[in-house]
Amino acid sequence: MTQALRGFADAEYDARLDRAQSAMREAGLAALLLTTEPEVRYFTGFLTRFWESPTRPWFLVVPASGAPVAVIPSIGAYLMSQCRIDDIRTWSAPDYRDDGVGLLADTLAELVPAGGEIGIPDQIETHLRMPLASFRRLETLLEKRHLTGDGAIMRHLRMIKSDAEIAKIATACDIADRAFARVPLIARPGVPLAAVFRDFQILCLEQGADWVPYLAGASDRGGYGDVISPATEAQLAEGDVLMLDTGLVWDGYFCDFDRNFAVGGTGPRAASAHERLLEAVQAGAEAANPGARACDLFRAMERILDPDGEVPVRGRLGHGLGMQLTEWPSLIPSDETVLEPGMVLTLEPVTAPRDGRIMVHEENIVIREEGPMFLSEFRRGPMPVLG
Repeated sequence: MTQALRGFADAEYDARLDRAQSAMREAGLAALLLTTEPEVRYFTGFLTRFWESPTRPWFLVVPASGAPVAVIPSIGAYLMSQCRIDDIRTWSAPDYRDDGVGLLADTLAELVPAGGEIGIPDQIETHLRMPLASFRRLETLLEKRHLTGDGAIMRHLRMIKSDAEIAKIATACDIADRAFARVPLIARPGVPLAAVFRDFQILCLEQGADWVPYLAGASDRGGYGDVISPATEAQLAEGDVLMLDTGLVWDGYFCDFDRNFAVGGTGPRAASAHERLLEAVQAGAEAANPGARACDLFRAMERILDPDGEVPVRGRLGHGLGMQLTEWPSLIPSDETVLEPGMVLTLEPVTAPRDGRIMVHEENIVIREEGPMFLSEFRRGPMPVLG
C-alpha cells in the first residue's frame, strides 16, 4: 500500500485529464461541464468546506483538449490558484442578475465549436448544482452548442482509484479503526446514545480525522430498527446492541464502516446474527475478484443471510466509496458492473427484520489484481462487550 500523503503529485492530475479527454474524444464530446464538489476537486484538488453554503454555484469546464478552466465566485480565487489549475475566471457572487451564467456561456463558446456537445454527468448519484433558471438561461446563451449527458465518463473515471487515492481511504479506515477500539472508554450502560455520538466524533478527530460528516447508529435490545437514525437521549441498557456507523474524512476521502457492541453482554440471538453477518462479509470478499460483477457479491452474501430462500434480502448490501460516502456501483441483484482493480467497495450485509429489529455489519475493501484486500480491520469473533 502506498504511504498516504496529503494532496497529489501533478502526475495524478495529468493522468486524470488524459483519461477524461481520451474518453471524451471517443464519445464525441467537445467538453465536460462539472458543477459538483467531487467532480471539480477531481481535476483541480480544490478542497474546501465552503461547499456547505448553497448560495454560490461553481463551474469547471474540461475541454476535449487543453487545460481545464475554472469559472468560480471570486471568493474562491485564491484557494483555486493554489490548486492544479491556471485558467481561473471569476465573478462577484452572489449576483442576482447574472450569477456566473454569462461568464460560463462565454467560456464554453470559446472552448466549444458551434455544433459541439457539452457533457454533464446525468446518471444516478449525480445532480446539477445550479438553479434551474440559470441552467435554462445557459442553454439559451449557448445557441448552437448542445448540453447532453456525459456517457458515464465521470462515473467510470472516479470508480477506478489510483494507489494514491486508495492510500487516503486506507488512512481514513485506520483512523476509524483506532476510534472504534476506544468505544469502551465512552460507552457503557446508562450513558445516553447522544453522548456516545458526540464522544465518538471526538475520538475520530483525536485519532486524526479531518472531520466527521457522517455518523449514524442505534441501540436497542437484540438489534435496532434502522441504520440511518440520529442519536436520541435514550440511555444504553443491559441487553442492547449498540451500532455505530461512521464516514469520516481524511484529505478529502471517506471511509464507511460500522461496528456492533453488546451492552452488558451478548444474547444468543444477537450473537448468532452477528456471526452470520461476519460470514456474509467473508463470502462477499471471497467473491470480490476482478471480472466478477457487483451482483455476484450481492448473491454471495445473500446465500449466507437467507440460505433457505425464505426471507428475500431487500436493499443493497454495499456500494462504492471514495470522495463521497457512497459511490457507484451498488451491490444489488440488477447491477452488473464488472469489478476492476482499483475499485473500492463496502460490504454491508444486513439481517432480516425480527420483531422490527435488524443488525448490519460493514467493511471496506479494495479490488486488486490478485483479489480483494480489506482496508478496514476485519476480525471474526464475538461482539465486544461494553460495561
